[in-house]
This record gives sequence, C-alpha cells and structure tokens, in this order.
Amino acid sequence: GDTWVNRNSFSYGRGGERGEARPEVLNSLLATTDRVVQAIDSVEYGLTDIQEYYANTGALLSAARSAKAKSGADPSKVGCSIVETFGDDDPKELDETLRMEYRTRLLNPRWAEAMSEQGSGGAFEISQRFTAMVGWAGTAGFQDDFVYDQSFETYVADEAMREKLREANPEAFKNVVRRMLELHGRGLWDA
Repeated sequence: GDTWVNRNSFSYGRGGERGEARPEVLNSLLATTDRVVQAIDSVEYGLTDIQEYYANTGALLSAARSAKAKSGADPSKVGCSIVETFGDDDPKELDETLRMEYRTRLLNPRWAEAMSEQGSGGAFEISQRFTAMVGWAGTAGFQDDFVYDQSFETYVADEAMREKLREANPEAFKNVVRRMLELHGRGLWDA
C-alpha cells in the first residue's frame, strides 16, 4: 500500500501545483474509503491474467486499509467489488472472483493440460498465474490454502506435469516453484 501511495500521490491543479508529492492528502482521502470497485473491461482477461489488476486494484485496497487503520478505523471494513461487465448489476467480492478464476483456469485439468501442450508459451502463462497469485496475496490479502494446495499438486507434485513444464520452459517452472516457496515463506500458505 505504501508503494502505491508514494507512486500516486502527486498533486496537480490550482495554486501552481505541478506534480508535488502530497501523500498526506491521498492518505486522508483513502481513510474515507469503504469500497474499491474494479471493472473488468474485457471478456478475454480476468484478474489473474495481467499484473495491472493486483498491482493497482490490490495495492489500492491495501493502501485504503492501511490509511483506515492509521485513522483508528477498522481496516477490515474496506471491501473490494468486481464488476465483470458494464451491465453487471450484481458485483462480486474480490475473493469470490479470484477463487472462481483459479478454479476455472489454473486448477481446471483441461486448462492445465491445454497450457502444458502449448510448449514454452503455455508454461509461461501458467507461471504468470502463480506470480499473480502471490501478487493478490501480497496486496489484497487473498489467502486460500485449497487454491495453493491444488496448484502445488497440479503443477509441482504431479511428475508428468512437472516434467512437461521443465522441458518446455525451465525458467517458467522455476518461477512456479519460487512462487509457491514465497507464499509459504511469507506465511501466506500453510504448506
């Protein structure tokens, strides 16, 4: 959250302000935040597909929670809603959306097999999902041992899948293992 505030607290406007860092102003606004809302503007991409979602939405959520806590308010009261289409009148909670995405992609045996058959590019896509998993855990506090356990079982513990990924893209496979170790090392996954 602090990194997000430091990168996004520049003020422009009347009085000659031309990019002056004013984190105290942004933090005072963040302390009034009750909910962060993210619209997913494409049916082709989800929250786990690109880093901008966790780097911005997740970090904004973290910054708002931090500002709430500093103001003496309960940071757990800051929520995050995901709107999946412009006509969506039933926003989903962030954790619910992430669980659904992980189950329909990363943990879906058909998706896993299809990606592993894509060679280096498929292994890279799998690897990027693991990076996003850590990103969401680190910024928004997403934690789900079921998702982490099943991801480990599917891509690391399964010998056939492990060898496919290693052969197709050794660096992508190393990233998968590193990200699982990072989740455990940061106390986010009870491995």
